[in-house]
Formats: sequence, C-alpha cells, structure tokens
Amino acid sequence: MPATVSGRRARLSGVRRRLLAADRRTLVRLGLVALATYLAWLAVGAFGRQYTFFDMKIYHGAMVWWANGNPLYDFVAPQTTLGFTYPPFAALLMLPMAALSMPVAALVNLLASLTALTAVMIALLHPIAARLGQPLWFVVALAVPLAVALEPVRETLGYGQVNLLLFALVLADLVALRWRSRRGLPARPDDGGLRRFFFSGAWAGVGIGLATSIKLTPALFILYLMLTRQWRAAWTAVGTALTVGCGVFAVMPAESTAYFGTVIWQTERVGAADMTPNQSLAGLLARLYDMIETPTLLWFVFAVLVLVLGLDRARAARADGDELTAFTLVGLTGNIISPISWTHHLVWVIPALIVLADTGVRRWDARGLPLRVPGSGVAALTGPRIGRWWPTMIGLRHLFCAGGLYLLFVISPIWPYEHQLPEVSHYQDGLFGAVLENSLVLTLIVLVTTLPWRPGAEPAFYGERSTAAALLARR
Repeated sequence: MPATVSGRRARLSGVRRRLLAADRRTLVRLGLVALATYLAWLAVGAFGRQYTFFDMKIYHGAMVWWANGNPLYDFVAPQTTLGFTYPPFAALLMLPMAALSMPVAALVNLLASLTALTAVMIALLHPIAARLGQPLWFVVALAVPLAVALEPVRETLGYGQVNLLLFALVLADLVALRWRSRRGLPARPDDGGLRRFFFSGAWAGVGIGLATSIKLTPALFILYLMLTRQWRAAWTAVGTALTVGCGVFAVMPAESTAYFGTVIWQTERVGAADMTPNQSLAGLLARLYDMIETPTLLWFVFAVLVLVLGLDRARAARADGDELTAFTLVGLTGNIISPISWTHHLVWVIPALIVLADTGVRRWDARGLPLRVPGSGVAALTGPRIGRWWPTMIGLRHLFCAGGLYLLFVISPIWPYEHQLPEVSHYQDGLFGAVLENSLVLTLIVLVTTLPWRPGAEPAFYGERSTAAALLARR
C-alpha cells in the first residue's frame, strides 16, 4: 500500500512538473509575441509615413458619387487628378461602402485586411510549424505583427488598399491545390457532399479568377497554371473571370464599356511612371533614363525576359515539389513587369521571406545527412555523409539573406531619396541615391533570379512526381 501511494505521488509530481514546464513555455511564447508586436509598432512609427487612408477616400468618394446616379469613371477626387481605376466588378463589391461614413469604411477595410493577412499566415506557416513542432498560434501570432511592419503591408493598411484581400484570394487557390494533391486519401465518414467538395480542392482556380476580375495583374497566375498543365485549375480561373465579367456587363453595361473601352488604357490616371513609389521595371527604367515616361521598347524587351525567367523558375520549382515558391515567383514577376507597381503592391515579398527563412532552417537541419546518390543528382537515403559545416554555412547564408530582406522592406530606403520630374532629377543625390531610390525593384529582380526552392516541401502534383520529390517524400 505505501508503495502504491508513493508511486501515485511520484506520478502526480511528474504531471505537475510537466504542467509547470508547459506554463513556462507558454509565458515565454507570449512574451516573444508581445516583444514582436512592440518592435513592429516602433518600426511602423520610425519608418512608416503619415497615413490618412488616402486611397480609401477615393474609393469611398467614388462609391457615393456613383450611388447618386453619376457616371462611375467620371469621378475625380477633390484637390487631386485621381479617379476610380478598378474594373466594374470591384466597384460592385465596394458599392455598400456608400452607405457608410469614410472612417467606418476605412475601419471595415482595415479589419478585413488584417483578417486576410492572418489567414494567409496560417496557410503559409502551418506546414512549417508542424515540421518544427511549434504551436501554430504562436508562429502566426509572431509572424502577423512582423509582417505588418513591412512596407507593402503598412502601406496597404494605411492607404486603405485591397492588396491583402487579393493576396488571400490567390493563396486560397494554393491551399486548394494542396488539398487536391491529397484527393486519393480516404474520406472521413462525416464528410458530406459540400464538405467533401470543399476539402477536395476541386474549386482551385476560383480565387485567381475572382482576383483577376477585381484587378487584372493576377491573370499572370492563369498563364502559370497553363504553363504547368494544371488545366482544371486554369480553366476554372478562366471560367470564373469570364462568368463574373459577363454577369457584371449584364448588370452594368455602361460602366463595363467605359472601363474596357477607355479607362483601362488611360495609364496617366494613376500617376507618372517615374514616381518613386512605382517600384516596377517600368519605373526603374524611367528613373534611370531620368524621364517621366518609360522607354517603351526597352521596357517591353526586358519585361519579356523577366517574364520568361520568372515563369521558367516557377515551373521548375513546382516540378521539384514547391508550389509555394512557384506562386511566389509568379507574384514577384507580376510586380516587376506591371507598368505600375506601387510599394503597397509588393506583398509577395512575404512568402519570399518565408521561403528564404525556411530554406535556411532546412539546410541547417540537414547537417550530417546523406549527400547524393552517385550519378543521380538527387537527394538520397543512403550514401556517404557530408561534413556538418557545409550545410550549416548554406543555411546561415539563407537566414542572413532573409534577415537582410526583412530589414530592407521595413526600413524602405526609397523615401529619403524620393524625387519627381521635371522639378528634381532622379540623380540629384548621385549614383548612391539613385540605387537606393530603386532598391526595392532591384531586390525583386534579384529574388526572381535567385530565390531558392525546397524540393518536396509544398507538393501539388495531381498524381505525378519528380524524381527528387519522390525520393524526399519517402524520407
């Protein structure tokens, strides 16, 4: 009997120790989240600009103007030359804000954008958190405030833009492709028809189609889906965009005719190409040539080269089982080749940071793993072991690059060197100033050229697998 009591006390003592250790870990995690939130707040205050929901005021004013019976695309915001530039479907989605005051509309957009950012972080970080054995809530709670400090996110939130909502729509299709790649798994008994359809990922392409109907640049993802022969998702995206377009034309024929017949070609409605916040290839060339407008032929040649390179690297990343990196490369390519890519459009730097950091962690963890199967060129299960120092150095290199990329997009060094023709030359501060004024777009070009991918990390193969991914999947 005493032995039984003693054993019971020992077990209770062990349970208490584990609970206390769990409590300590939770407190440490909460402290790290609080620290990240505080540092993000300081970064926004130090490197952000004075945000007054400038774009939201234009959207809200255009919707009030339109709701009062005026032509939508004739609206010009007071004391500016700017009007509504989105397709009619976006206007239809924004129309309910006409019934709200501008501050309330801005608050609704702010909450919706933060919700979208959180959902994106959950989707992107769930596989990584599971592999590292960290609670998902902790990883996401740490990542969201750090992401808010980045130039594209704080500008999106501060201006009242819609970029995070479009970002979430496109990445919803990435999630659907993940689910569809597992469609061969047996369904659970409680999976009903609608639930089974949703988790089957058969709707992949709907998000990209809707995003294309709101803003034209996500159409590049449809080209990527076709290039990689993901035909079902590609045709779903095309069908969604066409269905939405035809439906909107039936409801709003005058606005649809005005937009696709006139407004879409009026690039001056959004500003001059050489403006500093235009961190696209067109903006880079305009500033390098110290011109208000972009040298068209030169831009076209370089844009085609970047397009081919970006899509080819995205195809290769998908073939090696990393759909997230493939989507990231397509998004970054779209940012570069678009005639106008304001800094708040560059949200694809978020998954680029995640890919770089995860690559570094993976290669750090690969110390002492087998090197290769002789002559195969792919990772192996057996074979000679490599030294610990080489993958460690490679991992540190990628982690260092991720940290540098994060700091660049937090500090955003373009603003101290902002210039505007014809008043001030873009070479006013010399070559150093010109480089910093173009630093974000130059970094995007480097990322499209060099961003690594992680074989077997994010497969969405629809039944086929590359040799490397198949070997890694068996490890």
